[in-house]
Amino acid sequence: MTASNDAQSTVSTPYQPQGSLKGRTILMSGGSRGIGLAIALRAARDGANIVMLAKTGQQHAKLEGTVFTAATQVEEAGGKALPLVGDVRNDDDVAAAVAAAVGTFGGIDVVINNASAIDLSKTPDIDMKRYDLMQDINVRGTFLLAKLALPALLESGDGQILTLSPPLNLDPKWAGSHLAYTMAKYGMSLTTLGLAEEFKGKGISVNSLWPCTLIDTAAIRNMPGGSRIAEAARGPEIMADAAHAVLTASHRVPGTGRESGKFYTDEEVLAAAGVRDFTPYSLGAPEDQLVPDIFL
Repeated sequence: MTASNDAQSTVSTPYQPQGSLKGRTILMSGGSRGIGLAIALRAARDGANIVMLAKTGQQHAKLEGTVFTAATQVEEAGGKALPLVGDVRNDDDVAAAVAAAVGTFGGIDVVINNASAIDLSKTPDIDMKRYDLMQDINVRGTFLLAKLALPALLESGDGQILTLSPPLNLDPKWAGSHLAYTMAKYGMSLTTLGLAEEFKGKGISVNSLWPCTLIDTAAIRNMPGGSRIAEAARGPEIMADAAHAVLTASHRVPGTGRESGKFYTDEEVLAAAGVRDFTPYSLGAPEDQLVPDIFL
């Protein structure tokens, strides 16, 4: 088990929540491990209902956890879990997940677009299968899950979509560094921008959240030199606390419900919630030696 998975149940964080997700139903893509699981466990401690649509139904050779082990952790943390084996790229799987969430818990209040694929290869080196994978999971999957959940979110009266994607930073260096991945992640962010405008004033808020530093995940550790890089990262708990802060924010914008169309960073959200010391989220490296995340 990686340090990040261990930390999810043991780390004491400085975040003091002002609101609760008790009784709210969250539909999440992915969530078997890493940031998604950390977000699910934080919501579960409030007593939320967590529906997880993830591909990992059986133990993966290189990745810790399955959607079923994640569901067990959610239940142990105090929430209710509905684990679903499926692929966010598959229309029928996503439609079935939406129907199952509504059928089991009576509706959907929050959609979290967590599933994402990463490949930082340069254009001459990117395998087009990897390119297609990122486009299908990151862009199409985000759009599809949001699209099919819209009727339930509208019925909620206070529906929210939170996507783990960066601000739309058009500094050319990001596209020039890893064009294929940049297009895939920015596609997720464009979905936030577009849906927030399209559903302005209709009872749905749509926002994105992105970490200021690298986060210790299996995706990072499985990259060349990933274990070394992860030592200068933060644990996924910082994103879990930040997501919780966004989803429970009480501030309102007239005619729109909650704030919408925002591209938050974890530090920004938690600072607004009163966190002043971020060192408890780090894995040991001094704050000035943490690796900044991309796109910022």
